[in-house]
Amino acid sequence: MKSKTNQNINVGVDTGKYQLDIYIRPLDIYFTVSNDEKGIKEAVRLIKKYHPERIVIEATGRLEMPFIMACANANLPFVIANPVHIKRFAGAIGQRAKTDKLDAQLIAHYSEAIKPRLSTLKPDVMQAMSDLVGRRSQLLVMQTMEKNRLQILPQELAMTIKPILTVFKNQITKIENKIVKLIESNADYQAKNLILQSMKGIGKIAAASIISNLPELGYINNKEASSLVGVAPMNKESGRFKGHRKIQGGRHQVRTVLYMAMMSAIQSNPVFKETYQRLVAAGKPKKVAIIACVRKMVVILNSMLRDGVLWEAPKA
Repeated sequence: MKSKTNQNINVGVDTGKYQLDIYIRPLDIYFTVSNDEKGIKEAVRLIKKYHPERIVIEATGRLEMPFIMACANANLPFVIANPVHIKRFAGAIGQRAKTDKLDAQLIAHYSEAIKPRLSTLKPDVMQAMSDLVGRRSQLLVMQTMEKNRLQILPQELAMTIKPILTVFKNQITKIENKIVKLIESNADYQAKNLILQSMKGIGKIAAASIISNLPELGYINNKEASSLVGVAPMNKESGRFKGHRKIQGGRHQVRTVLYMAMMSAIQSNPVFKETYQRLVAAGKPKKVAIIACVRKMVVILNSMLRDGVLWEAPKA
């Protein structure tokens, strides 16, 4: 077996909620491990023996992230592949049958034939991005609280708040600058950032929030994307709320940032401006209209990241 390890080894990983199906090509080695800390540790130990050229795992949402983090920590070369690209590859080679083993074999074949670009993401970079965006959110909350107090306190006490607001503003700016530098230092982040900010209304902070808090975007379907952000309407069918549709759940940090981004987008982006005005004219409350626009924004951004294309406004 050792004599074969000088070949170009490609590993395909099919992700399930409870297990990982792994195929090593061209050695024709197939095995399954549980998708938990113990199983992932065993998978990494076995894969490392063969010195793979790349490990390709199909993105399914957050299910693959523990395995990806383990690969990054073990300095193994990995690719988080877009399911759409693998599906197209399966069509090109005429593979229609589907089993967990066949899927793992297909992903390994895709890795060998297409040689997708290796990810440059490292666990410390992912953690740093998440920490920075989280800290910025905390500072914004405290800033808002102080601004609210400024409105109700007597004038002589207002002077004790203004210096604190200045400190908050300066610290938020520093955090934002660090986020921009982190994005600029990483090729994976740069590519996503370029696509996201090509849409009018999405600025550097909205892009950073999506990159950090919504890594699945571009790998999932539109309904899943809306649900993750928490802008998918839910039916409420109890008591006096019967027939009323509301949003709930989701990742509130991203939703808050995108809500603010939409306030800008309905001024500068003709697509969202038209949608917003049409909904308001139809009698929708302004907040409901904005949330509907955010939902549309999430769906469009998901498609842009999936296909790797920049924003293009529809032709008039």
